[in-house]
Amino acid sequence: MMKLLEEVLGRDGLPGGGSAGGSSRTILIKDCVETSGRFLLHHLIKTILMPKPPSPPSGPLFFLSLSEPFSHYDRILRKLGCNLVSQRDSNKFIFFDMLRLESVDKDEGKDGRLSDLYGIIHNAVKTSISSQCNQGHFTIMVDDISLLEIVAHGDSDSVLDFLHYCQTLTSEEGCLLILLGHQDIYANMEFDRFLSQVEHNSDVVINVEPLALGLATDVHGQLTVERKGIVDQQGQVGLKNHNFHFRIKENCAEYFHPGNQISMNL
Repeated sequence: MMKLLEEVLGRDGLPGGGSAGGSSRTILIKDCVETSGRFLLHHLIKTILMPKPPSPPSGPLFFLSLSEPFSHYDRILRKLGCNLVSQRDSNKFIFFDMLRLESVDKDEGKDGRLSDLYGIIHNAVKTSISSQCNQGHFTIMVDDISLLEIVAHGDSDSVLDFLHYCQTLTSEEGCLLILLGHQDIYANMEFDRFLSQVEHNSDVVINVEPLALGLATDVHGQLTVERKGIVDQQGQVGLKNHNFHFRIKENCAEYFHPGNQISMNL
């Protein structure tokens, strides 16, 4: 089960858990060199494409890949019991390979490249929604927002504009935007400012970190999930943090509260 993570993200934190009337979410996953957060992307892909009852079917997943080819994700998801080829062929998984995407001209200006990319995504989203009669909420996922700066020739403001456009697109349909960012791979003042702005604009921030006390054989790291906009009993809006450990296996990931080995699989 993925009940633990689902409860942490909130009922409207994943497709099928909320309603279309303004329940859009932006989820930022922040990882580091020592502890990668890519396993969360893999398992969220499966969760979105193969929701378990009583969750309703989700809409298409638009996956923007800047770091790995389709074959990489297909190989990993097959181990998790999800066939990306069949999902792609049924238009449930729309894969944008930025390593090979010829539609984005390398000779264009930094604004033009991301504008063209957004145009491609926008058209694909609208076409998919129209053809499926708007059944299920769609998701846009970006596997490495730091590499978007390369697409934009180092212009972080253009990347922020691009992500804002994606957020606007998802908010129109009450859907989901999931981003992965590395907080220490490209450590410099400009990138820190960029990542801080993305975090500020996100509804949920998941920090993937190594254990505070070092390595352990049965625990691979810890997650800190920050949910914004939570209303407490006094009617005050603020943050709600959740902390738990995780263990990665070949065909699943296990999540459990610190000191509790009774785990929940995703």
